Amino acid sequence: MGEFELIRQYFMPLARLHGPHSLLVGPGDDCAIQQVPSGSDLVFSIDTLVVGVHFPLSYRPDYLGWRSLAVAASDLAAMGADPTCFTLALTLPEADEVWLRDFAFGLGKAAESFGLVLAGGDTTRGPLALSLQVHGLVPHGAAIRRSGARPGDLIVVSGTLGDAGAALDYLEALSPSTDEEFVLERYHHPEPRLTLGVALRSLATAAIDVSDGLLADLGHILEASSVGASIERARLPVSPALKRLKGLAAQDYALHSGDDYELCATIPEASWAGAPSSLKQQLTVIGVIESARGLRLDGAAVGSEADAVGFDHFRRKS
Repeated sequence: MGEFELIRQYFMPLARLHGPHSLLVGPGDDCAIQQVPSGSDLVFSIDTLVVGVHFPLSYRPDYLGWRSLAVAASDLAAMGADPTCFTLALTLPEADEVWLRDFAFGLGKAAESFGLVLAGGDTTRGPLALSLQVHGLVPHGAAIRRSGARPGDLIVVSGTLGDAGAALDYLEALSPSTDEEFVLERYHHPEPRLTLGVALRSLATAAIDVSDGLLADLGHILEASSVGASIERARLPVSPALKRLKGLAAQDYALHSGDDYELCATIPEASWAGAPSSLKQQLTVIGVIESARGLRLDGAAVGSEADAVGFDHFRRKS
């Protein structure tokens, strides 16, 4: 199968998904054209996944299709952006039609679920790798940044934490239990909190998606905002499945594990008090922003923000 037939058969259908979007010209020309409405800001982010680093060679291609777009789209959720379109640069060792069919299926299901349309991209031959750039729109000046947290703001997180990190222990399980299946689903099919991110635009002073672990990602907010924080272990939202699987260690998974793609945000106490109950039900208050720099867990310092930077591809191992 040639490159252009590969694109026509497996990826052009992703450029024709129904629904409103701002894409004027998609795949088939030298560049895509996206219209940015008056009064809107364009936000965009790119993520690269490489075989052997982010996923094993044997990883199911339909899972990879969903997961690769979810990882990228989660950054839009953290900024409070309405998703519009994405590009895909795909490097393949060979044009395996079964792999392509399943990958495109998972990618298409994710695109439909997240409201993203394929705008274009590139295919080339080499070791398996994917780069996805996602675009979104926000009203002018309304994007949620990491740098807006202020002393007194409440720290909230969505969903439950630690599930996807625990799933790594069961990726090779032949007959996973019900609880193991629950955490595996959280890993294979993360749900970027796009609707929640939009709802937080008028409330949150700062936000980030939990990709590298709560402590690491909250540390990025603290550093960007020049503030500190105190959080309570007992308040961490942990799923019943994770509690049954990991017992007392479940909270450690919630603190340190990545790949949940939940949102961590800071909200002024007065804004939280007036927030609709439907929004509060999606969030858990775990702590408060403080003026004294540093991150404290149950009153004890947990190390400098520089110590909790999360996964670093180029950090030397000691």
